[in-house]
Amino acid sequence: MCEGGPVNDDWETRTAAAWATFDDYAQAEAADFRAVIDALVAELPADSPLGPFEQASAWDSTGHPDRAVPLYREALARGLSGYKGRRAKIQLSSSLRNMGRPEEGVELLTPELDGPSDELDDAVRATLALCLSSLGRDREGLSLVLGALAPHLPRYQRSMANYARLLVEPER
Repeated sequence: MCEGGPVNDDWETRTAAAWATFDDYAQAEAADFRAVIDALVAELPADSPLGPFEQASAWDSTGHPDRAVPLYREALARGLSGYKGRRAKIQLSSSLRNMGRPEEGVELLTPELDGPSDELDDAVRATLALCLSSLGRDREGLSLVLGALAPHLPRYQRSMANYARLLVEPER
């Protein structure tokens, strides 16, 4: 059982294998890659949130955020949650930014800053920072990026975290 409903391990393994071959496809073969994903999606129940999520990801990865956005929204509306739901929000926000709608990306990702922590935290912050930058809010974006980077530094973690905070808060 995954966040999107019942799916077997074999399907997940084959889907991961398909994505592992993504870089093997030339841009001219993008439709071929999407066909592989569509074939996997055809195996799912018609109302599965995983189907539109995988298709959105395929459209997005092959340079068509306009085709991806409604599919991400559909996956989330069907109840995609947990790890894949969070991935969908990150990817949807990025697509919205690429389509000139960064404010929608900010609205979608800002609540994720207070959500349960996982390995996607830095991706949330990086994508949100790009959306904020597209809106001319560079200091807020830089603060997020520095805050995400600080724990990974071998030294200066405390200083960088403080600098990140000071970019958006007045000094006390």
